[in-house]
Amino acid sequence: MSTLKVFTDLQTSPELIDWLRESIAPHELLVPAPTGASVLSDIPTDPLMQEADIVLGQPRTDAAISSPKLKWLQVSTAGFTRYDTAEFRAAMKEKGVPVTNSSHVYDDACAEHAMSFMLANARQLPQNLATRTPNGSPEWLTLRQNSRLLQGQSLAIVGYGAIGERLVELLTPFRMKITAVRRSVRGDEKVPTVSLDEVDAVLASADHVMNILPDNAASRHWFNAARFATMKPGTVFYNIGRGTTVDQDALAVALTSGHLGAAWLDVTDPEPLPDSHALWGCSNCFITPHTAGGQGGESRVLIQHFLDNFSRYLKGESLVNRVM
Repeated sequence: MSTLKVFTDLQTSPELIDWLRESIAPHELLVPAPTGASVLSDIPTDPLMQEADIVLGQPRTDAAISSPKLKWLQVSTAGFTRYDTAEFRAAMKEKGVPVTNSSHVYDDACAEHAMSFMLANARQLPQNLATRTPNGSPEWLTLRQNSRLLQGQSLAIVGYGAIGERLVELLTPFRMKITAVRRSVRGDEKVPTVSLDEVDAVLASADHVMNILPDNAASRHWFNAARFATMKPGTVFYNIGRGTTVDQDALAVALTSGHLGAAWLDVTDPEPLPDSHALWGCSNCFITPHTAGGQGGESRVLIQHFLDNFSRYLKGESLVNRVM
């Protein structure tokens, strides 16, 4: 194979960029001049990208579409909202360019964060940590009585992918009744899986609803007042997908009325929520600031994920986390 040119706009340390350069040798690494702006900012694309065979990062969609040499794009995040359009999908298909994301970099962290939400809710951790009530008091008795086991309860995972699959593995010892919901059922899922057309019946019977939907035109405000009403009283709702997929005003109403038992959110729209938003006033709503995917050494893990896929690409093997 001839020497390939790999372009990356990753914003990380010079040491990690050097490691990436050394790891792909004898292939060439192209790095744009630093701008200080987020890779998601609407800034002009570095001309070097037009020379690249492979891109790792968050390039503008128009730059990827117009690139004359592009053979493979690996998005450096699990989310790929800006690329998840009919126009971009059609362009990549026409050019024969595979598109992968970095779900495996974040699936463990997100799944553990989701499970921690579920355990914290079941064991009433916020309420327990907020009190010094003595053993035997009425408040103490209430805390014990309100604590639950996950065993035997039902969970609906809406937006089943790499994170959902890992969450299922983590929850195996708890012997929950888990149903997955995804846009296209593949048949190789590890739990019973239905399409979005069948979601209402699943939502109506679930004790827990885990939202991992991506942000796209079809998913915005997908969880709305009607879908919250479909859920049975006391259902606990979680969102570690994207804030835009939830009608947050409707969620606040469902929480305030007591229809939903609680909500645990790692994402909101916008982030952070304005201080005046009704969700902050819901005592049964708990929000973390989009930290579910975080882990020590995240950039190194991200680069290693690319290198593993790069090895597969060179060998002509199937790429991991392919989304297009």
